[in-house]
Formats: sequence, C-alpha cells, structure tokens
Amino acid sequence: QVQLVESGGGLVQPGGSLTLSCAASDSILSFVAMGWYRQAPGKRRESVATITSGGATIYTDSLKGRFTISRDTAQNTVSLQLNSLTPEDTAVYYCSAQRTVPLRGYWGQGTQVTVSS
Repeated sequence: QVQLVESGGGLVQPGGSLTLSCAASDSILSFVAMGWYRQAPGKRRESVATITSGGATIYTDSLKGRFTISRDTAQNTVSLQLNSLTPEDTAVYYCSAQRTVPLRGYWGQGTQVTVSS
C-alpha cells in the first residue's frame, strides 16, 4: 500500500516561515499528481497546491504567492514552503497523491501548523 508521511509542522510566529515535507513510499513520478490540502477547525478541507507528474503547479489564488510546492524525485518527497504566515493559515496540512491506474487517491495523516504570537 502507498504511504504518505508529513513532517515539518509546528508553532510559528506571524510573519514566519515553515517548510513541510511529504515522504512517499513509492516513486512520486508514479502519481499523476501530488498536492497539499489543509483543514482548519470548523472548516472544510481545501486544496493548497498541486504538482503534476510533469512538474506543472497549481495554487490557490488567495495564497498570493506565499506558498511554494516543490519535489525531490530522488528522495520521493514533495515539499510545501509556507512564507509570511498569518493566524488564518493555522490548520492541519495533509499530503495527497493520485493515481489513475488504478484509480485511487491517498492521504497522509497530516501535520499541524499553528501560527500564533
């Protein structure tokens, strides 16, 4: 089975930065897409950023360029750089991976990001 393990979350001051990492048990190029989602208390899970197997990236417009998704194919990791963090960014951040053959999606357990003074 595919396993995704997130790391890098924690407590950060407003305006600070964090780098989240997602380690995949399989080659990340075997997924048609990988991405990051987040879920804040009382809110629905929302997409943050996606990177396709071809390297194309898709971001949520409201993030205003503060977040950057990248990958390391040798390490089988996908990272999310979070900059200029605000309390509204506080959420559990989840890594996801999608295959089309077979049609299946996968999720990690999530990592908590808390932005507070």
